[in-house]
Amino acid sequence: MKKQLSLGFSALVLAAALAGCGSSSGTSAGSSAAPPASSGSSSSSSSSSSAASSSGAELKVASSSAGQILVDSRGMSLYFFTKDVKDSGKSSCTGACLALWPVLTTTSATPAVDGVTGTVGTIATPDGKKQVTLNGMPLYYYSKDKKPGDVLGQGVGSVWYLAGPSGEMVKGSANSGY
Repeated sequence: MKKQLSLGFSALVLAAALAGCGSSSGTSAGSSAAPPASSGSSSSSSSSSSAASSSGAELKVASSSAGQILVDSRGMSLYFFTKDVKDSGKSSCTGACLALWPVLTTTSATPAVDGVTGTVGTIATPDGKKQVTLNGMPLYYYSKDKKPGDVLGQGVGSVWYLAGPSGEMVKGSANSGY
């Protein structure tokens, strides 16, 4: 009885998460939505140097099957949510949505970049962290991207798109990683 109740509750939580994120398809296998191991700010971002090298950059550019995209210091793909409002200072992905689409955070007021031509900034999250933005749009991970090069979040629900280095939404097809 407990097992059935637990499975039912898990299905309900997954359905709520998908609905909150604007996803119209539940075609991916597996329902565990563990966020990436780190949310952008690793030990490489704690240096006091203001110089941005590719090894110390929190944001950098990578080539993918969809074109040039923005990745974090570990090579994990970053996404935009079309329901966010540019320069609003807040994220539209809240609650259950955040389980599937964790935010990219930093401890720096000015995250280090390599090859990024858009304007990088931060906004405050409800829990007081700094979410990284590009051209005023918040940046996210996709929890089902498990390794550098994964671009499984591209086009999900027709509202999630890879972030390009100048701040554009990359809307091309991405059938595989980079």
